[in-house]
Amino acid sequence: MKRKQQEDDNDDGVEKAVSPVVATTPNTMNTDLLLQSPSKLSQKQDYIFHGGRRHVRPYYFEFISHVNKRWTGKTIVDLFADEFKGRPREYYVGAVKSGRIKVDGEIVPVSYIVKSSQKITHFLHRHEPPVMIDDVVILHQEPDVVTVCKPASVPVHPCGQYRKNTVVGILDAEHDLGTLFPIHRLDRLVSGLLIIARTAAKADFFRQQIEGGMVKKRYIAKVIGVFPEDEMIVDANINYNGSEGRSTAEDANSSGDDKKVKGKPACTKFTRIDTNGTHSLVSCEPVTGRTHQIRVHLQYTGHPIGNDPLYLNQHIDNLETYIAKRIDAGERKIVSPDDYVYSNDDFSIDPMCTNCPKLIPQGYEEHDEALWLHCVQYSGTGWEYECPYPSWASL
Repeated sequence: MKRKQQEDDNDDGVEKAVSPVVATTPNTMNTDLLLQSPSKLSQKQDYIFHGGRRHVRPYYFEFISHVNKRWTGKTIVDLFADEFKGRPREYYVGAVKSGRIKVDGEIVPVSYIVKSSQKITHFLHRHEPPVMIDDVVILHQEPDVVTVCKPASVPVHPCGQYRKNTVVGILDAEHDLGTLFPIHRLDRLVSGLLIIARTAAKADFFRQQIEGGMVKKRYIAKVIGVFPEDEMIVDANINYNGSEGRSTAEDANSSGDDKKVKGKPACTKFTRIDTNGTHSLVSCEPVTGRTHQIRVHLQYTGHPIGNDPLYLNQHIDNLETYIAKRIDAGERKIVSPDDYVYSNDDFSIDPMCTNCPKLIPQGYEEHDEALWLHCVQYSGTGWEYECPYPSWASL
């Protein structure tokens, strides 16, 4: 399902070094975020566990943005209706009239025309998408670093629709580790090793090694078919299409003089671990870090990840039926979102909210599944961290 653009809609999926992210300060997306509680991102009571998923109790939140060049000259209602289509125009009319949307701290008429650099605030009832119920397991803890096993479906840090339902948010609620600096990203649907610094100095130490090309990383993937026994190195450019949310690969050496290769250089080394004739378990060592690099390079080899909804569809005619047959019903431990019954004990209904009384925000009713891609090792000069294999890594 293609989700409607939300005011805070943005996907996290880059396997590369990232700037330190403080646990209480999410990245900026289309808007800068003003946190309601700057000292604490989340608490244990913020979560509802239902139907095999971790939900977040809806809460009030204020987004802050500044009028950019494209927005200048639009009415305040047109701005929101054009840019953030996840809610109907009528909602924005009501939000402006009620003062939930303000310009420079003042209530304005719905016909108000915004000017460059003006400050716009939007106070709303925020519903976060659910994630899989798996715990964020701490693997190794030191005074200046902690490593965890990131569950699939959980973003690393606040981004897009997610704030509390993130690795950083869950750790803050359940372990109270203080300020955290994630060192690298994992795609939301990817599981495995995540290294998090606990001091700015340690974060800078890791950042310098990653940017200096001194860090090696290894993943495992479960792919379709019998992967070649000999080591395979894929050297194919990665071209990421942001509007489609997917990448394509093109052989860096295949273009002629009249054809320019698209995308950025990317290289991944693959080694088969085991095969049963139907699937193969493959070790993946990315030399570069492009968006969806391992996933699209495996597709490029003709052996895509066996349950990858983005890169498997060229090989399976009916992907939805294929995955439904492959997954055991007991493994999902999921019930329909419609089975959830609202309780006054869970959260309060906001009469203006376009998601209430449902717990799940519109566009996120589908169930995520753990992608068969798992980070197992990161190593650099003088350090190495590992993560156990997941349950699907057997044939």
